[in-house]
Amino acid sequence: MRLSDATLGQVRAPVRTPAYERGATTVGVVHFGPGAFHRAHQAWFFDRMLATDPGLAICAVSLRTPDLRDALQPQDGLYVLAEQDSDPALRVIGAIKAVLVAAEDLDRVFEALAHARYVTATVTEKGYCLTTDGALDLAHSDIRHDLDNPQQPVSVIGWITEALRRRKIAQGQPFTTISCDNLSDNGAKLKRAVVSFAEARGEPELAAWIAVRAAFPCSMVDSITPATDDALRAQVQTALGLTDAWPVQRERFVQWVIEDQLGAATATFAGAGVTIAAAVAPFERAKLRLLNGAHSTLAYVGLALGHDTVFTAMADPQLAGFIERLMRQDVAPSLDASDLDVPAYVTDILARFRNPAIVHRLSQIAWDGSQKLRFRLLETAAEALAAGRPVDRLAVGVAAWMAFVRRQAPDIVDPLAGQLTSVARAADGSAQDVDRFLALDTVFPSNLAADSPFRAAVVRAYLVLGDDPRAILNV
Repeated sequence: MRLSDATLGQVRAPVRTPAYERGATTVGVVHFGPGAFHRAHQAWFFDRMLATDPGLAICAVSLRTPDLRDALQPQDGLYVLAEQDSDPALRVIGAIKAVLVAAEDLDRVFEALAHARYVTATVTEKGYCLTTDGALDLAHSDIRHDLDNPQQPVSVIGWITEALRRRKIAQGQPFTTISCDNLSDNGAKLKRAVVSFAEARGEPELAAWIAVRAAFPCSMVDSITPATDDALRAQVQTALGLTDAWPVQRERFVQWVIEDQLGAATATFAGAGVTIAAAVAPFERAKLRLLNGAHSTLAYVGLALGHDTVFTAMADPQLAGFIERLMRQDVAPSLDASDLDVPAYVTDILARFRNPAIVHRLSQIAWDGSQKLRFRLLETAAEALAAGRPVDRLAVGVAAWMAFVRRQAPDIVDPLAGQLTSVARAADGSAQDVDRFLALDTVFPSNLAADSPFRAAVVRAYLVLGDDPRAILNV
C-alpha cells in the first residue's frame, strides 16, 4: 500500500506525521529543482513553518525531468525523511502540495509564480548559467533560448525574470527569491543575473524595477544528504508499513542561514530553526571552504585510494589526518574567526564525516567537479598565495580531480564532460596533463592558472598521485 493522504493515518509510530491539517495549507513557495537535498532540507523547514503559517506550502517545479512528479504525485506529495544518526528518526514531510514539470506544465507554473511569496532554488551551480567571473553567460544555450522565447523559458533565470515581469504588469509585489545552492554570494549573483537578463531582453524598466524592488537574500545551506538507495527504501517500508517511492535521507545536523531580508516573515523562519543573519558570507565561506572543500578533496583522493564512502575514507587514519591538516592549517587561516568558532566548527565537521549511519558515496560528491572547484578550493588557494602561505595540500585536491577525470572519462558526470573527455584522452600522466587542465578557463581563473607556484604544486601532487597515491598523504 502506497503512502498518501488516504493512508497517512496508517503510518506506524514512532514515525512522525505532519503537525498541521494539510487540507488547510496553500502554496506560497515555488521551488525550482526539487531534488533530494531540497526535500531533505528546505522542505523540512517549511514543513515546520506550516504549523504556524499554512500559506507556505510548496509547489515543486522540475525544470526538465518528470521522475519526481511521477513518484510523488500518486502520494499527494508526501514522502519520508530519514534522519540518519546513532538513533535514526523518520518523519513524513507534507510541505509539498504540488509537483510540476516546467516543460509540460507551463501555465500552471506561471500561475503558481503569480501568487508565490517566495521562490527558492536548488539547481546546482551550473543551473545559474554564469561565467567564471559570476556574470550571466549570455552565450549559454539556455539563456539564448530564453531570450528568443521569453514566454517559454527553460532556465531558472528565464523563469524568474518572466514571472517578475508579469508581477510588475499586474502591479503586484515581487516575490522574494532565495538561492539555496553552494554558490558564494548566491543571492547577489542571482539578482545580477536576473537584472542582466531583463536588460538583455530589451526591458530596462523591468530591470530597474527588479533591481530596486525585488529581494534576493543570500543564503547558506548545510546538511549531508546521501542519495536514496534500496537500503533506505527498505528501512522506510519496514518502519511505515507503507511504500514510499522516493524517500530521502540526511544526517541529523541541518543548517539554513538567510540574510535578513525576509521582512514580516522573519519570525516564522527563525521559529523553524533558520538562522537570520546580517551577513551570510562568514557562514557561507566557512561551509564552502571547510566542509565542501574538504569533502571534494576527500572524494577525489579517497577514490584514488580505493575508498567508496565518506565514512570508510575517514576510517583511513592517514587520509583522515591529511584532511584535518588541510582544514586546520590551510583553510582555517582564510576565514574570519570573529563570526564563528572555527576550531570548534572543524571538530564538528570531522565528527559528521565519521557518522557511521550516513552512507555518502564519494562518487556522488565527485560529480560536477568543474563547477565546484572554484568555490571549494581555488579561491582558498588564490588567497593563500596572495598571503604567502603554502598551497601544497590545497593543490592535492585539484590534482586529484584531474586524475579522477582522467580515470573516469568518458563516463564522467559533469557539465563540461565533452571538454574534460578531450583533455583526458590526450593525457599521458605527465606534467603536460596539468597544463591542459589549467587551460580550461571555464574552470581555472586565468591569474591562478598562470601562477607558477600554484602550477608547480599541482604538478607535484599530480605526479605523486600517478606514481603512489598514498604518498600524497605525507604532504
